[in-house]
Amino acid sequence: MARFPRSAIPRLLYTFFSSKTRRFYPSPTAALLLGNFEVRQFSAGNVARAKDAKEPWWKESMERLRNIGISAHIDSGKTTLTERILYYTGRIHEIHEVRGKDGVGAKMDSMDLEREKGITIQSAATYCTWKDYQINIIDTPGHVDFTIEVERALRVLDGAILVLCSVGGVQSQSITVDRQMRRYEVPRLAFINKLDRMGADPWKVLNQSLFHFFDFLQSYSNYFREKVVAEEIPADMDVIVAEKRRELIEMVSEVDDKLAEAFLNDDPISSVDLEEAVCRATIARKFVPVFMGSAFKNKGVQPLLDGVLSYLPCPIEVSNYALDQTKNEEKVMLPGTPDGSLVALAFKLEEGRFGQLTYLRVYEGVIRKGDFIVNINTGKKIKVPRLVRMHSDEMEDIQEAHAGQIVAVFGVDCASGDTFTNGSVKYTMTSMSVPEPVMSLAVQPVSKDSGGQFSKALNRFQREDPTFRVGLDAESGQTIISGMGELHLDIYVERIRREYKVDAIVGKPRVNFRETITQHAEFDYLHKKQSGGQGQYGRVCGYVEPLPPGSPIKFEFENMIVGQAVPSNFIPAIEKGFKEAANSGSLIGHPVENIRIVLTDGASHAVDSSELAFKLAAIYAFRQCYSAARPVILEPIMLVELKVPTEFQGTVAGDINKRKGVIVGNDQDGDDSIITANVPLNNMFGYSTMLRSMTQGKGEFTMEYKEHSPVSQDVQMQLVSTHKADKAE
Repeated sequence: MARFPRSAIPRLLYTFFSSKTRRFYPSPTAALLLGNFEVRQFSAGNVARAKDAKEPWWKESMERLRNIGISAHIDSGKTTLTERILYYTGRIHEIHEVRGKDGVGAKMDSMDLEREKGITIQSAATYCTWKDYQINIIDTPGHVDFTIEVERALRVLDGAILVLCSVGGVQSQSITVDRQMRRYEVPRLAFINKLDRMGADPWKVLNQSLFHFFDFLQSYSNYFREKVVAEEIPADMDVIVAEKRRELIEMVSEVDDKLAEAFLNDDPISSVDLEEAVCRATIARKFVPVFMGSAFKNKGVQPLLDGVLSYLPCPIEVSNYALDQTKNEEKVMLPGTPDGSLVALAFKLEEGRFGQLTYLRVYEGVIRKGDFIVNINTGKKIKVPRLVRMHSDEMEDIQEAHAGQIVAVFGVDCASGDTFTNGSVKYTMTSMSVPEPVMSLAVQPVSKDSGGQFSKALNRFQREDPTFRVGLDAESGQTIISGMGELHLDIYVERIRREYKVDAIVGKPRVNFRETITQHAEFDYLHKKQSGGQGQYGRVCGYVEPLPPGSPIKFEFENMIVGQAVPSNFIPAIEKGFKEAANSGSLIGHPVENIRIVLTDGASHAVDSSELAFKLAAIYAFRQCYSAARPVILEPIMLVELKVPTEFQGTVAGDINKRKGVIVGNDQDGDDSIITANVPLNNMFGYSTMLRSMTQGKGEFTMEYKEHSPVSQDVQMQLVSTHKADKAE
């Protein structure tokens, strides 16, 4: 496999910042050993050079292609870094800041709300060229409320850059993003940003839990003037460079057999040997090279781009799998070449000026404008009317795209996660992980005349965002929107107002509680109704029990009936009845999860039995046994990370305890205390204002969903009483 040619970079440099001299010095590329040693496989058959004189037409093009994402904790400088990458690659000709005084804003923050708030709300795609390599980039949000944007980006990318703040260190969302990268087996680089800031400490970042070590590849200094200039290292740095380089070799040797052999034999190890070993270990996900710099001050960006070319994989170095629907979803490895049948995944939807814009990752084959493609999930055959490449909110029309590329199509009706082929194969790609919403709001348009636009907005946002849900309150008839947090829902309410000119009345935020059972309980219910003509008859017997802790599924139904006590054609109706009943528990009317229902016996009538009868029997059987299974209410628990001046530590910790939070960590970071706690979401409303009041405006916090956990007995009694009172009104 051809890598970024060594001849093109005789001085491949990665920089670190000296707080003593305030200069960037030779490169700590940090090949950092991670805890997860699963190997992402190479597609060796595809990447081997052709033996004959003529190589496939697509080989060089795919070897010179990188698909990467840039992810980080909020305010780590991720969008600023993307802006510099676009500038230094010539994709844009002026630099604009995220919160710049000129009011233009960064290129990738194309939405007005993003520019006003200074945060990324939607992932945005672009592409650029660096030293004859094409790099497709997806810039993702850093706020935990928009984590689905990170999920679907990482699902279709071959590599990633994890941006870390040299002041804030490894923060909660940094760990979440790293976990997402592991889930999708994405090789990554790390970039420790903001080294120009007071309090910057890259060594602290490297010593925190995410990574364990760093080091040097080559012995040069980088000076970032008008252009990057490589010079000899200052004499007083020679010793530390030699020491760190040896430590790097030792570290890489632990995860690369070829380098280990040379190291153990005391063979000389060149910079090229070391770079190739780092490349192998990075693609195998045993190693994370770390770069340092300051995107805002235009430092360290070019070496990072060199690292993307040298260490992250091209599409044919990664194995991707599809599920063959003709063979009971048998797992099939896709060669990943343009020669095969078309296989493409729709991973993101947007409502554009010309209709629905569908983002596609092409995994196999070629897609052309005017082609007919088949949506395997729906069976529909669709013509591709327009094919484009995206540059934030701008688009460039193209005629075709081959395997490995990320493009968008107009006028294709589909859902996020649908798979398209040319019809010769019936493959589907595996879906992404979609977290459950944790918060809800009641909303309704101020004017009844706005109902049509209001419904149109909600339907659109549901299609675009799998974590945004819309439902109706069964009792009040109000529209309920659910999402990942206050900011998530506030953004959608504001978008309804701006984009659809609909003002909405918003109710008090509601927590998405859940219910579950704690013990085994049996049911035996006969549904019998006779009112002239054909009646209704259905009997179901069995038991319910809690699923094991940590079970990946929330609801399980099992038919253990022996014989034909209940005809097999009625079993799906029984399962449907139990599922419908589990949507609303009897305690507070919230969904019941972590429950297993086993059907052991039943009875039917030759004339009066029907699907409806058995469905109703299942619903009433569930309600009959539910109280005997000792149900409890589950509430969402948030992992809260606070950074407050040490002088306010006691006050803040006391307030966390009042909110029934459990403090799980308390560390010092200079003059600040870093408090980590698990706190019920129901007790976190309005916390931003309270924290500012307690810390004279100096405290800050982030929180993300951790788990649903049982509430205390007194809280459960209070919630049940409130629910009954609301029903009585």
